[in-house]
Amino acid sequence: MTTDTIEKPESTSTLSTPPTYADLAARFRPVFDRIRDTAVERETDRRLAHDEVSWLREAGFGRVRVPVEYGGLGASLSQLVELLVELGEADANLPQLWRGHHAFVESRLNSPERLDQKKWFDLIVGGAVIGNAQAERGPETASSALLEETPDGWRLTGEKYYSTGSIYADWIWTGAVYGGSQAGLAVRADQPAVTRLDDWDGFGQRLTGSGTTRFERAVIEPEHIVFANFDDERTQANITSFYQTVLLAALAGTGRAVLRDAVDFVRGRTRTFGVLGASRPADDPLVQRVIGKLSSLSATADALVRDVARALESNFDRFHAGEWSQDDYDETLITVFRAQQQVIATVLEATTLLFEVGGASATSSARQLDRHWRNARTLSSHNPAILRERAIGDYLLNGTRPVSAWSKRAEKAGTSAEG
Repeated sequence: MTTDTIEKPESTSTLSTPPTYADLAARFRPVFDRIRDTAVERETDRRLAHDEVSWLREAGFGRVRVPVEYGGLGASLSQLVELLVELGEADANLPQLWRGHHAFVESRLNSPERLDQKKWFDLIVGGAVIGNAQAERGPETASSALLEETPDGWRLTGEKYYSTGSIYADWIWTGAVYGGSQAGLAVRADQPAVTRLDDWDGFGQRLTGSGTTRFERAVIEPEHIVFANFDDERTQANITSFYQTVLLAALAGTGRAVLRDAVDFVRGRTRTFGVLGASRPADDPLVQRVIGKLSSLSATADALVRDVARALESNFDRFHAGEWSQDDYDETLITVFRAQQQVIATVLEATTLLFEVGGASATSSARQLDRHWRNARTLSSHNPAILRERAIGDYLLNGTRPVSAWSKRAEKAGTSAEG
């Protein structure tokens, strides 16, 4: 399926006022439906979602949060998170591979002093997609990528892994060492000095492009360099909260997909294990109980993610009203960590319980129902929940602010709060 087969929204003109969720749903649900319809095929063939990213780009998904005055859709943060949940229901790979892009937009919205807002918003409204490449493989957590100022300009050399979304991106946000300082960099992805490999070998989230990115004296414009400020705990707490919220949205979407696929599977069946002749599993009280449980698990995940989104949005509003406090951001980060514990457990339970509705036939490779567990398990392994659980306890027992310890470790290693 190619990009010219997707039906365009009736109007892609910029809204003059912020949209309602109904406006956003009318724009994006036809695209989400197309993505859902090709999800099993992509999973079976391991076909990267280049077409699907293009469909979303054309529909304006990259500019959802860009303010109306810059040509964006001006959606609220809660609306974006709800869209990510819907997208996750269509294909859990998609919210994660867009995570770096939306985090970049949020960082611009929340840090107007860093980089030029109008320049980046103009690029994003024009269709630019931003990827993220921070982590490196090695014997210790650190950044070894090197930023150099040469007679020919600034150059970046190094190799990153877990480069989620970068294989689809026009620009890559990454980090490097310059002298004794850590720097954040925006790198043009289409230059010959940048190599992106689809060598991610995880058993889930296979299509996120979370593999290797190499920079071999890549050209960096000086205006695209930001030296890290690890003392800015508001920004660290906010971006950590946002990154994790995107993963939680993808998990909640997976919970919805599990319920959808279970219902579709049961409705189409005309026989039941241990019952002679034709029968309707949909009439079986035990099957009905499983579907009811899956519905409850999905609703629980949805409610937790919405609660987190509201907390982030409240911080955003207070920041722009000049009424924010660090305590607000710390409490929100703890709220995110608490939700992480429950959403992971809830969705993983659902991805296993799914198979109770169909017996051996539910394990058919053609259905790829196992992708839900594989994707959920992989999403749950990003930023280990056990470390977040400890952070909650340390915060309640000792008053240790959740971002402080990580900021100190990140400063030493030269990495961002989230990769």
